[in-house]
Amino acid sequence: MAASSFGKNITVTTWGESHGPAIGVVLDGIPAGLSLSEDYIQKYLDRRKPGQSKFTTARTESDQVKILSGVFEGITTGTPISLMVENKDQHSKDYGNIARSFRPGHADFGFISKFGLRDYRGGGRSSGRETIGRVAAGAVCAKLLEELGVSVFAYTKSIGDIHVVDFDKDQRDKNSLYMPDGNAAKKAAEYLEACMLNQDSAGGVIECQISGLAPGIGDPVFDKLDACLAKALVSIGSVKGVEIGDGFAASKSTGSLNNDGFRADENGNIYKTSNHAGGIMGGISDGDMIVVRAAIKPTPSISKTQQSVNEDGENIDMEIHGRHDPVIVPRAVVVVESMCAITILDALMSHMTDRVDYIKEFYKK
Repeated sequence: MAASSFGKNITVTTWGESHGPAIGVVLDGIPAGLSLSEDYIQKYLDRRKPGQSKFTTARTESDQVKILSGVFEGITTGTPISLMVENKDQHSKDYGNIARSFRPGHADFGFISKFGLRDYRGGGRSSGRETIGRVAAGAVCAKLLEELGVSVFAYTKSIGDIHVVDFDKDQRDKNSLYMPDGNAAKKAAEYLEACMLNQDSAGGVIECQISGLAPGIGDPVFDKLDACLAKALVSIGSVKGVEIGDGFAASKSTGSLNNDGFRADENGNIYKTSNHAGGIMGGISDGDMIVVRAAIKPTPSISKTQQSVNEDGENIDMEIHGRHDPVIVPRAVVVVESMCAITILDALMSHMTDRVDYIKEFYKK
C-alpha cells in the first residue's frame, strides 16, 4: 500500500490498524521553534474519541497521544514528528461472524479484490480509527496556523434533514453533536433516537470555515486550493461529496448572481461584495472566508438484516453486531477540520517560494 502519505511541503503519513497494538502518524516538514505539547494535541483527539454520548460507539478508548520524536522540551526541532495512540479496547470477537463475509457499505470486497486478503477486525486500515493520525497531525498544523492568524473551524451543519438555522459558534461544543444551534441539536438527537430504534443509521453534512488566510494561496492548475481540499476530504472514509462555496447550488444560479464583485475601500484594500466562490477563485485564495462542506454517508454498520455475499460466492443475509456509531458526523467534524488545516498549511508553505521578492526578503535578513 503506497498511498498512506499526504502533502508536499508538509507530509503526513498515517500507520496502524483498528485492532493492532497502536495507531499513529509521522508528520514531516513542520519547522523548528513551534511550541507543542501532548495536551494540545489531546484536545483535538478528545473530540473524535469514542464513548462520548449514546450516539457514538461504546468502545472506551482514551486515545491518549504520545509524542515519540520531533519535539524537545516542548518545542518542535524541525525533524519528523512521530505521534502514537495505543489501542486498548479491541473486541475482535465481535467480527468473528463476518470474517468471511462482505459487509454492505464497507471496504471488505474492495480490499480482498485488491490484496487477496483483508483484516476483518474492524476493517484494518479502512477503519475510522485510521483518522486518529489525521487528527493528531491536524492539531499540529492548526497550532502553526493559529500563530499565523489563520482559524479553521468545522461543525455539523446537518444530520438527516435537520439543519443548523440559528448559527452560534459558541454553541458547537455545548452538545454532543457539535451543532452550533441548540434547537437543531435537540431535533437531530430525536431523529437519531428514532434511527436507533429502527436499527438504522444517519448521515449528514459538515461545514468548515477557514478565515484569516491571505489572498494568493494555492495554484491555478492541478494543485488548485479547492482541488486539494476536495482530495483531502474525500480521502476520509465516510465522505461521499464535497462542496466549495455555493457548491451544487451554483449550477442553478446565473452569472450575474453567482459572480462575486470587487470593491476597494478608502485605503485601496480590495474586498469582495459576496462570497459565492467560497473564498477560492481560479484555485487561489481570494482573502475571503473559505467555506467547504463534506457530505457524510450513514454509518454502514447497522443491525438491520442486509443482503450480502460471502467469500465462497454464496448469497447470505447478515446482521452486523458490535459497537458502532449510529451517526459518524459528530466525530468526523474534527477530522474534516484537521484535513483542512493540513491542506491549508501545506499550500501556505508552498506560497513562501512563489515569488522572487519573497525569497529575497527572507535571504536578505
